[in-house]
Amino acid sequence: MIYYLSQALQDWVAETAWADHLSFLRLFRYITVRSAGAATTALVLSWWLGPKIIAWLRQLKFGQEYADRAEEAGDLKARVLSKKGTPTMGGLLIVLVLTASTLIWAAWNLFVELTLLSVLVLCGLGFYDDYAKITQQSGGGARPGIKLWVQVALALFIGIYLWLLPDTSKLITDIMVPFYKYPVLTGAGVVGLIITGLAIVGSSNAVNLTDGLDGLAIGCTLITAFVFLVFTYVAGNFRTAAYLQIPYVNGAGELTVFCAALIGAGLGFLWFNCHPAQVFMGDTGSLALGGALGIIAVLIHQPFVLVIAGGVFVMEAGSVIMQRGWFRYTKRRTGTGRRVFLMAPIHHHFEKKGWYESQVVMRFYILCILFAVLALATLKIR
Repeated sequence: MIYYLSQALQDWVAETAWADHLSFLRLFRYITVRSAGAATTALVLSWWLGPKIIAWLRQLKFGQEYADRAEEAGDLKARVLSKKGTPTMGGLLIVLVLTASTLIWAAWNLFVELTLLSVLVLCGLGFYDDYAKITQQSGGGARPGIKLWVQVALALFIGIYLWLLPDTSKLITDIMVPFYKYPVLTGAGVVGLIITGLAIVGSSNAVNLTDGLDGLAIGCTLITAFVFLVFTYVAGNFRTAAYLQIPYVNGAGELTVFCAALIGAGLGFLWFNCHPAQVFMGDTGSLALGGALGIIAVLIHQPFVLVIAGGVFVMEAGSVIMQRGWFRYTKRRTGTGRRVFLMAPIHHHFEKKGWYESQVVMRFYILCILFAVLALATLKIR
């Protein structure tokens, strides 16, 4: 919005006495300036709206009254404070602030619109799931099949839409991998569609699984978002992309503004979500944020970089898959299910081993930073 207003005002005063006085408006052409504005706006809005939304959620009694999964397991030394009664659906704050800041500061294009569409759809899906958990008072939530079908439908819509457009078809048909500057496959539309689906659906669910400790999911999302802030800026700049030998994607630079807004909104939410949390993001936030990371990776032609940058999310989702798969296999073979971890997702495994919640969160932050550095290294090592 600010971009369009500033350009319109410049055109209006062109060749008048006001032209020199309003020349500073040219600053808003730069993605870096608008990204800084988006991050600052999102942070300030989060601090301002946070207490109001938390109070509103409490008034509506949208709190976690059902037992936490880790508490149900019993005897966790890190569980000093009960989480019952803490408001959930705090993802509404993140999505509201993120959307508003992006609309204010970004130049709207196809990539921004698709990303915001994904965020809003997945936020609605997460809200439905959180509401079901609250009303059922059992933590069951929506049926997994419903969630999965909505996520798959969204991913397929985005993938097919990009495939059918001549300007974006290569984002689907040409397969890029980290540390290699040329496509490993070309004209592979079906393969690209599968990778797109896995990136969006997998990322959405992986962030959701990570959201089990105060500040864990949002902190790791912030670190990963910073990686994609760099990648979107580079991919959207023709000269920089050519120098680093990564795919140039016309219009991807505006996703830098989105990533900056995500960082600002995430920092503002972390202010209230750090231990002991005043509010939880719930599926309302985790599904939306994970989906956003997935679609950004697809739109800049780097879906496999997300696997590296989001290494903590991969660990969390992988631990659940391993736990369930091994339990079912051993139960079928021996009649007694066995476990790989004391509890999955893996952050609860370390809690069961006696780590305090804050220890788990901080150590996972460190791991996430290491994964982020490795992901950024793929820019130069090709």
